[in-house]
Amino acid sequence: MSAAAALPTDHAAGLWVQPRPGQTLAGLQRQLFDWLASHGLEERRVLCHADESGHGLRLRLTPEALAAWAPGFDTLELAATLRRDGDSDDAALAREIVVAMLAAPQPMAFDGMDELQARVGVRGHIVRAAARTALAFRTDDAAERPADFWHYDEEHGFLLHEGRPLIDALRAATQPEATGRRYDFSCYRATEYVILLGIAQELALRNPALLEAVTRASRRRAIRSGAFHEVFLTEFGSLAQPVPPRYYVPGARVWFRNPHAGSADVEGYEGSWVIYLGGGRFSNFWQRERPYGLDDKCVEIHHWRHGVEADADGALRMNEGVVERRTAATLAHPARRAAVLARMQRLRDPQGVYAAGGCIDATREFPRPLCPGTSTIALPALA
Repeated sequence: MSAAAALPTDHAAGLWVQPRPGQTLAGLQRQLFDWLASHGLEERRVLCHADESGHGLRLRLTPEALAAWAPGFDTLELAATLRRDGDSDDAALAREIVVAMLAAPQPMAFDGMDELQARVGVRGHIVRAAARTALAFRTDDAAERPADFWHYDEEHGFLLHEGRPLIDALRAATQPEATGRRYDFSCYRATEYVILLGIAQELALRNPALLEAVTRASRRRAIRSGAFHEVFLTEFGSLAQPVPPRYYVPGARVWFRNPHAGSADVEGYEGSWVIYLGGGRFSNFWQRERPYGLDDKCVEIHHWRHGVEADADGALRMNEGVVERRTAATLAHPARRAAVLARMQRLRDPQGVYAAGGCIDATREFPRPLCPGTSTIALPALA
């Protein structure tokens, strides 16, 4: 039985971990506490006990730790709260990921210790890849990729060359240090490449056979858009049970919706897809040295409505200079900033509705299980 299927309906928030075949709950508990200690977390900060069914262990922050570290499920200050002298960046990031997951307002289920560790690992890879990504903004019609690794097929999109490693190809497309130039992407497609790079790096460590299958698929068909979501990602939260607006785990893909109908008609400005980097920062693929804070992002999207212009042919486009100036002015004016954020940091309206909602999505997206025997990544059949 999978962890998701076995998850009891009267669960507590935080993590729910199922032992692997032949492992006792006591053995799993010892393993979990050793793992927490490796991330600098004390047992007294965490509650761990068997669920009523006896199928797995519930693991979450104590009420005192939750109130101190993530009050109201606000994880934006976790990095500063948890940072310790002498921490490497990778160690600090891993601790932030683990604590944010332990603070989950809805349960996260895992089929065994390997899967839990893999899902922490892949989030770290995604954050590091997102922080290194620097691109030129274009819609998909104008996109391009490094010719040493990719070729374009009219029916199937950008395909990986035979004999080229997928990890190297994804780095070449997104990290200018690899090729000396930036390539054109939409923000949505950029997140797919960054997430796939993180997944591929973790698969190289834990499931090489699946990495090889993903590589073969990348030579035959680009898995993109809705198909990418279905194959590689799972969604946390829902419109019926939204995630708290300030709850983010590093490595999650996040959608900020443009709640203004007029400016949402400009291609590429329907909203903004980003990766949460931790430390209260969200990826900025166009100026990676200037990652967004939550307030910055919300105010920028608010001012898209003021940057809409028509070109000589009457087509709508965005004047980024206008948006940047208005954003800076609003952020510097406390009363104006508060008024904009009060509107923008509401949950978004449903698809197709432009009413009283803001730009905050009800869900977060992150990779599916990855390990042999527990992975739920099902690649499409290739003709």
